[in-house]
Amino acid sequence: MMKMDKISEGIWEIPVGAKPGMNVPARILSSDKLIGGIDEGVIDQITNVACLPGIQRYALCMPDAHRGYGFPIGGVAAFDLDAGIISPGGIGFDINCGMRVIKTNLTIENVKPKLEELLGELFRAVPSGVGTKGFVRLDHKEFRKVITDGSRWCRDNKFATDDDIDKTESGGRVDGADYRAVSDKAINRGISQIGTLGSGNHYLEIEYVGEGSILNPAVAEVFGIETVGQIVIAVHCGSRGFGHQVATDYLRTFNQNAARHGLKIRDKELAAAPIKSGDGEAYFSAMACAANAAFVNRQVITNQIRKAFQKVFGLSANDLGLTTIYDVAHNIARFENYAIDGEKKQLLVHRKGATRSFGPNNPEVPASYRSVGQPVIVGGSMESGSALFTGTEQAENDYFGSTLHGSGRVMSRTKAKKQIRGDQLQQDMAERGIMVKTKHLRGLSEEADYAYKNIDDVSRAVQDLGLSKLVARFYPLANIKG
Repeated sequence: MMKMDKISEGIWEIPVGAKPGMNVPARILSSDKLIGGIDEGVIDQITNVACLPGIQRYALCMPDAHRGYGFPIGGVAAFDLDAGIISPGGIGFDINCGMRVIKTNLTIENVKPKLEELLGELFRAVPSGVGTKGFVRLDHKEFRKVITDGSRWCRDNKFATDDDIDKTESGGRVDGADYRAVSDKAINRGISQIGTLGSGNHYLEIEYVGEGSILNPAVAEVFGIETVGQIVIAVHCGSRGFGHQVATDYLRTFNQNAARHGLKIRDKELAAAPIKSGDGEAYFSAMACAANAAFVNRQVITNQIRKAFQKVFGLSANDLGLTTIYDVAHNIARFENYAIDGEKKQLLVHRKGATRSFGPNNPEVPASYRSVGQPVIVGGSMESGSALFTGTEQAENDYFGSTLHGSGRVMSRTKAKKQIRGDQLQQDMAERGIMVKTKHLRGLSEEADYAYKNIDDVSRAVQDLGLSKLVARFYPLANIKG
């Protein structure tokens, strides 16, 4: 493996010169406990990223990093607008795969007697699995509005409240979306998938606040987390087949046109185009469309969750306290301003399996949270639950306002499936008080806890690094898997 130098606690660096063509160092953000789990494939990928034109400061790996397509998952890189590139491999196929957490006024004592009924109702209300179609029927004209307007379309069509939109990253809309940059094939794949979870590691989970797991009570109260046993709902999904097709289309275009743009990319998975080229601008417009579709997808799912809870408990959404804490994107590129050599510059920040981590007083943070910083939602495995953090000024100053997105895999899906049968895992989890419903029981073992890093280990790593501050931990009661 390529040599890494430990330059301070939690930070390892691979210097320029370690690989021919590197323009900046590669930095691995981790901990002494986790660093041994960073495999050679991750190192090869992040040093390839460090070779890309126009990259600024360094290529970054978050503590949850593992091998991906092009960039490692957990990879972050920022590019100069004039000299830099945009790369689908730095964003991912599931554009704006992300997480939303919804709080309730309910406690574990309220929910447990009705848990099986509730899980069944949610399973009917939110379709999951490969190729699943949603209940929202759209024609092409209306779908073009969805991918242009994002969550505003949801508000106009009574799927969202003003508060939902306020509590969604960038109001649930990425500027620059242009449906003319999207292929007919992508539109035909996405038009019927609004309001669906998808498959793989996507899920809808009923969670609770554990004993002793409110780590920062003052910030937790601002976010609406107030008591042990409080029920929250976590949703993890993205743009489904629509985003996948957008990425596929532009990877093909970028590889075909690399020579025309004068780009020599060492890995075809990092196919790219200059940011200020016709190809680069078209991809950003298409990516923004997919990101908007994902925000709409999670918002429509939120509306379905509210309906399911109302039906089971016989109370209104207001009485149940079903309000969005926050919704964050994991796979996206954003234009943001950072100081480079003492000068404020607009850069294009790629985050793949990473989230924003903006601190207090950042204007992108909802006004009601601005005193404490942006909520950061980190997903674990279906057996470990999730964590809620808040962003920091240190992340903005040192790491392009970025942090981790989840636990991060340590085992391939193929290997994980060999460890235990899905039905046995479902039974084992039930015996530990965690209910699971899925259409694809054989694939359940791909998402077992042993296939992921420990969420508390990665949480401690980001806390120690100052990337984000841990606010609360949530533990699973019931899970719907794709």
